Amino acid sequence: MESIRQQKVQALILRELGEYIRQKNNEWCHGMLLTVTKVKVSRDFSYAKIYISIFGQSDHNVTLDVIKSHSKEIRYYLGSKTSNQLRIVPELTFIEDDSLDYIENIDRLLKEN
Repeated sequence: MESIRQQKVQALILRELGEYIRQKNNEWCHGMLLTVTKVKVSRDFSYAKIYISIFGQSDHNVTLDVIKSHSKEIRYYLGSKTSNQLRIVPELTFIEDDSLDYIENIDRLLKEN
């Protein structure tokens, strides 16, 4: 069960990173659409899992590697934007959110039967 503080920090990180990745999208990944869908923060706020949905390319691992290569820059930006709200800027781990693929697969299976 997440505490209220965890939920607030997750919402803050989601908002700030969503905006930043939207701004840097064309610079990092041409012709792609990147969306931060979910953020999970550990109990001690030292680690955060960032779930990113990737549209527009068949090889999502390459795009995820590009984002991971910019993780220090992203963490620095997050620290500068949240310096008044957070004492510790969490270590960021980027994970592909494949929930849309899962939903499409279920729809396809239901339509077959």
